[in-house]
This record gives sequence, C-alpha cells and structure tokens, in this order.
Amino acid sequence: MKIKRLVEIDFSLFFSTIILTFFGILMIYSSGINSSGMLVTNEYIKQIIFAIIGIFLIGIIVLFDYRRLYDYAEYFYAFFLLLVLYTVFFGKLVNGARAWIGFGSFGIQPSEFLKLATIILLSKYLENTQRSEEHLKRFTIAAIIVVIPMLFILLQPDLGTALVFIPIFLVTCFIAGITKRYIVYSIFLIGLIGFFTILPLWQSHILKGAFPFLKIFQNTKIVGVMEFSMILISGIAWYGYKRYKKDYFYWIVYSLSLLIISLLTSLVAHRVLKDYQIMRLIVFLDPYIDPKGSGWNIIQSITAIGSGGFWGRGYLQGTQSHYRFLPQQSTDFIFSIFSEEMGFIGGVLLFSLFLLIVLRLLNIMKTTSDPFGAYIVAGFSGMLVFHFLINVGMTMGIMPITGIPLIFLSYGGSSLLSALIGIGISLSIYVRRFEH
Repeated sequence: MKIKRLVEIDFSLFFSTIILTFFGILMIYSSGINSSGMLVTNEYIKQIIFAIIGIFLIGIIVLFDYRRLYDYAEYFYAFFLLLVLYTVFFGKLVNGARAWIGFGSFGIQPSEFLKLATIILLSKYLENTQRSEEHLKRFTIAAIIVVIPMLFILLQPDLGTALVFIPIFLVTCFIAGITKRYIVYSIFLIGLIGFFTILPLWQSHILKGAFPFLKIFQNTKIVGVMEFSMILISGIAWYGYKRYKKDYFYWIVYSLSLLIISLLTSLVAHRVLKDYQIMRLIVFLDPYIDPKGSGWNIIQSITAIGSGGFWGRGYLQGTQSHYRFLPQQSTDFIFSIFSEEMGFIGGVLLFSLFLLIVLRLLNIMKTTSDPFGAYIVAGFSGMLVFHFLINVGMTMGIMPITGIPLIFLSYGGSSLLSALIGIGISLSIYVRRFEH
C-alpha cells in the first residue's frame, strides 16, 4: 500500500526540517513583540498556517511517484513563467518589487515556485542528454533554461531571487557531468560581472576617485572600444583555432569572452539596477558611509548578533528587535533575532540542523539509481545552501543585502511552501531510490 511509504521516509531529514520551521515560527512571534511586550502583528499565525499546509503536502507528495513530474516539467515551467510575467504588470508592489499576487491578506510569490519548476525541467533535460557528446550544446541549452526565469524575475525587479538560480544551475550541471571547464567558465564569469559592477561604486564612494585610471570602466565609449577590440581579436583567434587546431587560440577566445560578456553585463546592470539596489552594494563595501540610512540595517544586525554573546539574551528578551532598531526583522534579518536571543550556542544548533539537512540530501543524491531524481536533489541542495550562506552572510555584513530569506525560518508563505515541497520531492525520491 502507498501509505507504507510514509514510514519509509528519511526521518532525520524530515524532523530537521520540522524543527527549523518551528524555530522560525518562534522567531517570527518574537519579532512581532514591541518594547511594551505587546504583540503587534499576526505574521506568526500565517506562518503556522503555511507550515501546516506544507507538512500536509510533504505527506501527499511522498505517496506519489516523483517521476510523474518528468511528464509535466515543461508545463510547470511555462505556467510559473507566465505567473511571474503577470506579477511584473499586475502584481502587488512590496519593497519596490512587483513579485506578489495578493489574495486578501494573503499573497503568493510565483518566483519561489518557479525555482522548483526550473530545477525539474533542468533535471529532465540533463537526464535526456546525459549520453550526448555535444558538451557545449548541452551546457548552452541548460544555461538558457535557467537564464530565462532569471530575466523574467529581474523585470519585477528582484535581484536576490534571480541570483538563486545560479547555484541551482552550477550544482546540477556539475552532478550531471557537464564538462568542468564550462562550469569554471561560469564561475569566473559571475565573479567578473560582480567585480565590474562593484568597481565603479568602489571607485566613486569608497576610494573617492583615488585611482583615476579606474574611471575608464565608467566611460561607456571607452568600454565600447575595448569591447569591439576584444570581439575582433576573439574572432581572429577562433578562426585560428578552427584552421590550425592550436589550443592557445582556444584559450584566447575563452579568456576574452569572459571579459567581453562581464563588461557588457556590468554596464547593463548599472542601467537596470534601482537606486536602492546600488546603495545596498555601496553600504556592503562600507556600511558606515551611510550609517543612518542604507547602512543602518547591517550595523543594527551586527549589533544584535554580537549582543547575544555565548548563551543569548533569552527568548523574547532581544532589544534590537523589540525596540524596532532592526528593520525587516521577520524576513531578511530573522537570523539576527535568533542570534541575539539564542546566542552562539543557538547559532551552532541552527548551523548543525542545516548541515544535517544538506548531508541527508547529498545521501539521497548519492544513493538514488535515477539520474532525474539525483539532479532534482542536487538543484534543490544548491538552492538551500545558497539561501543559507547569503542570508547569514548578509546579516553579518560579509555579503550584500539582496533580500534573500533564510529558508524555513524567515516569514513568507511562498518561500516556506516551496521549500517544504522540495523536501517532499526529495523524500519521495528517497523512498523510491532503488526502483528506477
């Protein structure tokens, strides 16, 4: 009977998820308490409702064979792409982004579910092409599958959510056996885009123009000439590689294309990014450049984490949150509240639970006999790790503020539901790991 599947699940993975979700509800409740000890929001009630729905969905998903997702991958992908596009024009405006569809006091964020849909379609494609010898084609199409939803989400605009697709792509491609030089190429490209995007801000606001030669990267005409020159050299080198089959021609094209794409993308980024997003990058470089404005969040977050000490101030005893020094405390900065109230020892427990979840997911990925299932778990694992590292790094001031929630803990029904659905799919793969 199908019902027997429920007792075959990975209970370590399941209960770790439940404990983290419970911690999240406790912290969301704490974030709603003001300095007078009064509860001023009902966010924790909504989170409880979404948690119950998510846990119920885990049970339902485990009962059904995850391979059914294979047949509907394209439909899920297209459906959530259209929903994201709908939000661009008709969505509810929250914090400068149209990323939500409202239903009374509730709302959903389609981009959260688009992550899962993209993972499923990407996994299907990589399984279908796993024996292909056309490595560049395989890599390119996989990249297109991921880039399209990123572009749609950037239209909202929601930079943080768009960035989550990068680790999904890299981890899944690595597990799927994509040629490593293409994966390394992607990593270098992402790094260079970030560097050239931040460089003008660093020059203007931190260095105060100390190195005049860096201004060339702010001059579109000079950059345009550089782009044209590199494209011309790349074209000649590619011809040389095709004609003479010399590796040094290939590596010239490889290197110059990195510079061409990263410089061009950084120019586009500066035109697309909103003022508040640019300011987030600036205060990441130095939060004290605007301590009472954009740098306030980071400074107060670091203060909250530091004030927790080893044992913490105690549950409901945090000052940074209850006195409202910390904005977005139930969402982006939930870890700051947790650290202030639970201290270093609580942080260790939190890290341990996340680590246990990742290790159990890696075990599922390793033991399943089905490549499709392994690729899904790989993409989901990449998503979870990225969310955790960026959010925690953001609260500590070692990552820029991007609006990425701490999965399972941050307030947000769509984020919690999509994560619990991902856990449900992973558990479904686990109980059928030897069947396909």
